[in-house]
Amino acid sequence: MDLVLRPVHPSDIPVFFRQQNDPESMRTAAFVSPKAGDWEEFGAHWYRISAKFHVRTVLLDGDVVGSAAVYWEPEGDPEVTYWIDRAYWGRGIATAALRALLAEFTERPLRARAAADNAGSIRVLEKCGFTVTGHDRGFAQARGEEVDEVVLRLDA
Repeated sequence: MDLVLRPVHPSDIPVFFRQQNDPESMRTAAFVSPKAGDWEEFGAHWYRISAKFHVRTVLLDGDVVGSAAVYWEPEGDPEVTYWIDRAYWGRGIATAALRALLAEFTERPLRARAAADNAGSIRVLEKCGFTVTGHDRGFAQARGEEVDEVVLRLDA
């Protein structure tokens, strides 16, 4: 398995659009943009965040299989997020991608959030050293309701 992170290229955006509009993936992730299905808004969002934050395309054997990023609000710790194409779930790719991202972006502490019922994502974060620090509730656009979420933190 040859996993590489690289900066986002314009040609990655249509692949991300397809990956992030998969209904099962959206339901599992829960927290998606309310405009995830709007191509123009989606593309504008990716150009904006790619210029402002630490955003990477995840390549596996040369194929775009997802994205991984660190972003931050004006207040608070940086936060990680990632999205792996559902066709690649269960193969350790999210864990490998997050480890690679953490090696590139060494500022700590880092935060992460996941829907409380997204056991796979919570497992990925814990394998990479994140620990659960609390719980919250938030509106999950993909589910159309508030859901419980787990809040995690990586200190070292």
